[in-house]
Amino acid sequence: MSYKNLKVWQKARLLTIEIHKMSLLLPKYELYETGSQIRRSSKSVRSNIVEGYGRRKYKADYVKFLIYAHSSLDETRDHLETLFETGSLTDQNTFYHISNHLDQTGKMLYKFIQSIENRD
Repeated sequence: MSYKNLKVWQKARLLTIEIHKMSLLLPKYELYETGSQIRRSSKSVRSNIVEGYGRRKYKADYVKFLIYAHSSLDETRDHLETLFETGSLTDQNTFYHISNHLDQTGKMLYKFIQSIENRD
């Protein structure tokens, strides 16, 4: 099995792609500011899932990196909200779509963390 088989990683991957595409449509002054930050934090979600998976033999390490992934997800949400609140992201449908995707990914990640913690 590979980390690519994890549903939570697949969801995080799609989220990263959506956010990357959205961020390239932001005003020019945001491309290198919050646009860059939201791209990096969304990529960190999937990367931390991968790094945790690589350490899956050590349950505490696995959980630690999954918690890092969840923290990066929260950071991504904050960047998205900042872009929307400041008017840099003006498309309300895009905002709500990505926000919903963040919610779904967060729930999956939370349940995945619980499943790892409850393993023997």
